[in-house]
Amino acid sequence: MRVEIDLPEGIVRELEKVWKNLPRRALEAIAAEGYRSDALSRGQVGTLLGLSFYETEAFLKEHLGFLKYDEGDLDRDRAEIDRILPR
Repeated sequence: MRVEIDLPEGIVRELEKVWKNLPRRALEAIAAEGYRSDALSRGQVGTLLGLSFYETEAFLKEHLGFLKYDEGDLDRDRAEIDRILPR
């Protein structure tokens, strides 16, 4: 799907001074907001932006400052570690 956004020329000029590649930054903003709002998974963000797993993780950390990881994830990880490395 092709999406077009109409912006006033003055705003485009100001954004391009800082961002250089306005279409890419707009796509990144959609990807970050999609992930933040649970509309997109981490994998979908990577696909949308053409990034590897690690590049996607870095992108999300840079743009959102966190990775989705809750107490349930921690409990599952602990159980898996206990299974793999018994005490």
